[in-house]
Amino acid sequence: MKKVFCVGELLIDFVAEKQGSDLSKAKEFTKKAGGAPANVACAIGRLGGASSFIGCVGDDPFGNFLAGILDQIKVDISFLQRSKTFTTLAFVSLAEDGERDFVFNRGADKELGYDKALKNSFKNNMLHLGAATSFLGGALEDTYSRYFRDAIQAQTFISFDPNYRLDLWKNNEATFIKKCLPFIEGSHLCKFSAEEAQLISGKENLEEACDKLHQIGTQIITITLGAGGTLLSTPSSKKIIPSIKVSPVDTTGAGDAFIGCLLYQISNLPNLDTIFKDKNILEHMVLIANKAGAITTTNYGAIESLPTLSQLES
Repeated sequence: MKKVFCVGELLIDFVAEKQGSDLSKAKEFTKKAGGAPANVACAIGRLGGASSFIGCVGDDPFGNFLAGILDQIKVDISFLQRSKTFTTLAFVSLAEDGERDFVFNRGADKELGYDKALKNSFKNNMLHLGAATSFLGGALEDTYSRYFRDAIQAQTFISFDPNYRLDLWKNNEATFIKKCLPFIEGSHLCKFSAEEAQLISGKENLEEACDKLHQIGTQIITITLGAGGTLLSTPSSKKIIPSIKVSPVDTTGAGDAFIGCLLYQISNLPNLDTIFKDKNILEHMVLIANKAGAITTTNYGAIESLPTLSQLES
């Protein structure tokens, strides 16, 4: 089994309770562990896989809480850095119609420093890069790029998820797209939402978007479509892989559960070339990953809802 190294942010989501989308009226908040790359690491850990999270949190009670959650799920946190800067916080509120109010207080996640000891760890393992805050400057952006280059040099299997957040890139989408392109070019697998695929490719039609993204360089594309399943695309074929029917209550983290489950399955292959040569194996993996994403939506909270292997197999 290969280890999957996940780089990016680990933060606190304060979710407003018992009110609409206006945070100014919120009185009660529930504390949740957040951060897409950390969710992916936890998804792999919940399934019994080997994952390691690389990121930075504050040397404060919130940082302790987050480190404890990852450790409890058996995610390797030996490369988790601590900073005197406060742990990154996000305050989120959702109205019944899906309208969101969002306040982001960026802290320690931006201070992740490069650890040269990791360079040799990537060989014969896997690297997952989630980009939500990793392109927003600070030491993290430089470190993120250096680990990406290290992984390419080590011929590591690389997965990339742009994790586009409108609240963070409003009126600056062109910069976001420009920063994503080298990672799409150098990654073996890219996971997109429909919105991300359309935004980055400039194509409204998803099949045309896939063609453009393959031209940039990535070999395997998954576009998650919620209840509609996942569009799986390679340079030679495209296919919608169906999902299972569920009654969703919270879609937070479904995409992270999907890519985490897919990477878990890939990490167990004796030869990674198999997924490039046998489309049936890849399609079956995406089918299972769809199930993981769907199960996650049936409970509240991303990490708390991640399925175990026994849940997937039942």
